[in-house]
Amino acid sequence: MTETLVLWDIDLTLVELRGVGRSWYRHAIAAVLGRELSHFPAFQGRTERAITLEMLATHGAEGTDELVERMYAALVDVATRDQELLAGQGRALPGAVDALAALATRPDVVQSLVTGNLPEVSRVKLAAFGMDPHVDFEIGGYGSLSASRPDLVPAAVGLASAKHDVRFEPRSVVVIGDTPHDVEAALKHGATAIGVATGHSTEAELHAAGAHVVLTDLSDTATVLDSILRAA
Repeated sequence: MTETLVLWDIDLTLVELRGVGRSWYRHAIAAVLGRELSHFPAFQGRTERAITLEMLATHGAEGTDELVERMYAALVDVATRDQELLAGQGRALPGAVDALAALATRPDVVQSLVTGNLPEVSRVKLAAFGMDPHVDFEIGGYGSLSASRPDLVPAAVGLASAKHDVRFEPRSVVVIGDTPHDVEAALKHGATAIGVATGHSTEAELHAAGAHVVLTDLSDTATVLDSILRAA
């Protein structure tokens, strides 16, 4: 059986949690550096490593491996602490739960993540909205890996191929996200890019970035599945 590997972005693709990132980084900067948050970088489409390195530099600290790991630990700590609050602070985006659930019933589909988030934070965010049972977190490409988002795709593909003893050819890999960075990461490795215009990027911008398919949102489950399975 030919299998399709579907790699989801999280923020503004599956869930909307506006303001949470700033709050969590305020906690992390205070915990690690003992300072008030004075600079907040752009998040859209970037990895946790890129954001953390910028955050440390703009707060006068060198981005050593030790400090980066301490920042990660602080972020995981505050995310875990806030997990029960997330459902009230944000929302699952239209159709996200149904799309994940529908794909999870298919024996020819493997679902995981390519996300700028840390692995632990990814699980917290999806669990808050009941999406976690549908995703294999062990084979994701996460933001702790690299400051460059395209590096996350081959990492996820390699882990998925090893776990399932299947060689996922680029044409059988589908990357879904809301920014041109997600599209770029897919195209760089020959994967199919599906853009979802539920974030800050418009449909036109996602098309211009080279997305093979652009969806307004995930609300039409049949269309989402058709787009993914036909593309692969």
